[in-house]
Amino acid sequence: MILQRVKTALILAAALLLVLFVLPASIAAAALGVLVGIGAWEWSGLIAAKSESRRRIFVAAAVLIAVISIELSRRGGLPLLQWADVLLWIVALFWMLRFPVPVPASFAAVAGLLALPVGWLLLITLLTGWGPEWTVFLFILVAAADVGAFFCGRAFGRRKLAPSVSPGKTWEGVFGGVTAAALVGAAGSFWFGVPLGRMMTAAAGIAAFSVLGDLTVSMLKRNVGVKDTGSLFPGHGGVLDRIDSLLAAVPLYLIALGWVAS
Repeated sequence: MILQRVKTALILAAALLLVLFVLPASIAAAALGVLVGIGAWEWSGLIAAKSESRRRIFVAAAVLIAVISIELSRRGGLPLLQWADVLLWIVALFWMLRFPVPVPASFAAVAGLLALPVGWLLLITLLTGWGPEWTVFLFILVAAADVGAFFCGRAFGRRKLAPSVSPGKTWEGVFGGVTAAALVGAAGSFWFGVPLGRMMTAAAGIAAFSVLGDLTVSMLKRNVGVKDTGSLFPGHGGVLDRIDSLLAAVPLYLIALGWVAS
């Protein structure tokens, strides 16, 4: 399974570099939009929308909200969208603390209809406003946190992080992921020429916050009794299983960039 995960990850990494560094920004936005659209289809399964018509309505609503978000951004509403996205993941923490009390389908639906369209918009804003290098760095940061958490959790994990939501995750794993992200932040400070302390602090904080994305999707999967959101990526599951941490990280990352690069 680990070998399959590595193979898939390498293919996805190559595809990401192609999209961000080779394709025009408009095509890259469309490609990421397709990916997020698939994620919306998967998310519709987490709100117990079993009929195809209801799932299509959910995806259509996500597309509509993406269009509205673009217009709000053009009118100066980007900071509002960023902080609303951050607040979403904090609210999700409230439901995690109560789980296995059932999560209302209304919250699951609203969460998906905010996290996915706004997450896509923020990724495009990052790409067009900060460039492909800063965009790739976000992916590297989240991946480092994921890898660090996986290996530290397997080697040293003892204390469960959220046993009712994701029994395999431990506090030791989180610490390993945050440490790995901080080290990547140190490397990034030299690459981008920004203050070391600020970069490492931001990287560690973003990595810690990204865990909320992973745990939220895990909670919603358990809430409806599914293991993976999909099977598009061998060894990884569906799109949401790959981008859940990224969705939580991107609003805080954009906010932090203004502080790190100032």
